[in-house]
Amino acid sequence: MVREQYTTTTPGTSLERPKNEYVYKIGIYGWRKRCLYLFVLLLLIILVVNFSLTIWILKVMWFSPTGMGHLRVTKEGLRLEGESEFLFPLYAKEIHSRVDSSLLLQSTHNVTVNARNSNGEVTGRLNVGPKMVEFHGQQFQINSKDGKPLFTVDENEVVIGTDKLRVTGPEGALFEHSVETPLVKADAFKQLRLESPTRSLSMDAPRGINIKAQAGNIEALSQMDIKLHSSDGVLLLDAETVRLPKLPEGTRGGSGISQGLYEICVCPDGKLYLSVAGVGSTCQEYSRVCQ
Repeated sequence: MVREQYTTTTPGTSLERPKNEYVYKIGIYGWRKRCLYLFVLLLLIILVVNFSLTIWILKVMWFSPTGMGHLRVTKEGLRLEGESEFLFPLYAKEIHSRVDSSLLLQSTHNVTVNARNSNGEVTGRLNVGPKMVEFHGQQFQINSKDGKPLFTVDENEVVIGTDKLRVTGPEGALFEHSVETPLVKADAFKQLRLESPTRSLSMDAPRGINIKAQAGNIEALSQMDIKLHSSDGVLLLDAETVRLPKLPEGTRGGSGISQGLYEICVCPDGKLYLSVAGVGSTCQEYSRVCQ
């Protein structure tokens, strides 16, 4: 820009116009101007590259107004379709699959599900490993579709809520301690066997014990003694024939010699007692034992 000086004159006078002694130039010239254009060009290139990368990322990650990729944001929550991999812990209130497919949780090591309280402490843990399924908690319960408890485990007891417990193993069921049940029954055309290999077998009931075999025999085998005891009642043997085939039989000897043998006598009311064996029967109908 050139600054000019003007001088006012009156008509009829002649003055010389002063010369322009000083000229000032305003602007950027030379190498500064070229650097400025180069910097602006570099900014445009960076802007175009960033915009292109943004478009490429949006396209690759499948961004849309409803979500990203197979992840959709709905009113009920997040919906994930297809297989997904989580590298860090997943926190969710509820996880369920589609109506027409199952929910699969898969891991190369194990799958662990934790439940925490408001303080962040773990109150329940389910760990599914390659060799074992572990559960840590106060109680473990399995329910049916209608909410009926089928299997419940806590520190004190194990409760099976089904109508029938079926054990299909060839060795049966092994109980190290006592078992309380109203009925023990075998399948049709199968044998029921209660066995204690090294200890005694005891069956107790406050009102009675009913042993029934509708299409077979009942056998009681023991290495030592078999005791049938009723504390307040009668021991009843109700059958057409009662046989004791292996009782020792004595031989005829002198009078009054018992040979260490005894005779089983029956009272009119069905009570049994032992009497010293003799040459003839020593049972008496009106014995003191029967009164």
